[in-house]
Amino acid sequence: MNLNSINLKTTKTIIALLFLGISSDLSSQLDDLTPEEIAYRDSITELNLENESIANSQEAYNRGIELFGLKKYSQAIKEFKKSIDLDPSFTAAYYNKGVAENESEKFSDGVVTLSQLIKTYPSYSKAYFQRGRSYQGLDDYLNAEKDYQNAIVLDKNNPNAFYNFGTLRFLQKDYNGAIQYFTQCLLLDDENINAYNDRGSAYRMNESYAKALADYETVMRKNPKLAFVLNNIGTTKTKMKDYPGAMAAFNRAISVDPNFHLAYNNRGIVQMHQKRLDDAIKDFEKALAIQSDYSPAASNISGIYFQKEAYEEAVKYADLAIKLNKQNASAYVNRGMAKEMLRNMNGACEDWFKARELGAELGRKYHSENCGN
Repeated sequence: MNLNSINLKTTKTIIALLFLGISSDLSSQLDDLTPEEIAYRDSITELNLENESIANSQEAYNRGIELFGLKKYSQAIKEFKKSIDLDPSFTAAYYNKGVAENESEKFSDGVVTLSQLIKTYPSYSKAYFQRGRSYQGLDDYLNAEKDYQNAIVLDKNNPNAFYNFGTLRFLQKDYNGAIQYFTQCLLLDDENINAYNDRGSAYRMNESYAKALADYETVMRKNPKLAFVLNNIGTTKTKMKDYPGAMAAFNRAISVDPNFHLAYNNRGIVQMHQKRLDDAIKDFEKALAIQSDYSPAASNISGIYFQKEAYEEAVKYADLAIKLNKQNASAYVNRGMAKEMLRNMNGACEDWFKARELGAELGRKYHSENCGN
């Protein structure tokens, strides 16, 4: 057979089949191969191993996709890693591994995986977007911002990049910037209810309550069963001092989700404003029963007992609130007020000073007026 006269691919296939079919008693004949035949044999072996590795990589990748769809992210990550180990050039395996790491909140791992992908493919918009998510999960807002900007430059039609950039601006209390990016997201995807809701919250933080309600109501028209949006409507109406409207919103939220602790807590606040203190306590207790580590509810109960002049009870619930969250400034304020009424001025001043350190204006005021500078 003249090997040089046959197509290389055909030759490799023929030789591969020949070698796969060689029995042990013919193995001695391999020593009689010419250098050219040895070269073909070695290239075929290498090709077969490479094809087998790629096939196994694809199988691992497919298993990873299946596990990802089942939200078994840790298992999916292992399969994507196997896929990459078998085929280091498999772009989709890197990308989906990074996404799975984000979904399982392994943000540091996500940064590493997606950085490897970006190094190879520096114009891959979605990789920048996902790495931005990783950085945002690590509270590294500067790098997250850079990645979202890169994602937008590379793909101006990706609404998710604008949306995530908006959440980043919101977290940094740049509410005008958040509104800008949420609006851009909605221009590209007017069905994005999260963007409407979050833009509404940015308007609310800017005290643009009518615009906030308009966005929240848009969400409710699209999906009337979202308890968290009803809660936002109630919170906005509370700030507008529309207490009946707020109560109606919180009642609807609770009817949609009877275990929504925030709605009970916020309804309790409205009850306080309406001087229904016992009803307010029931709502705060319900919030605590649902979410036992929810410190604001305990602090609110403390405030009610102070209004009822039950100062020992006020201290008790303020203690609980602080135990649940040592950064709860309102609890320190409330406990300080109760201690003052119990003639414990040293303790009151210590609590107000702590509240002041945590940024509470009332803590600063009470400490300055009663305890000196």
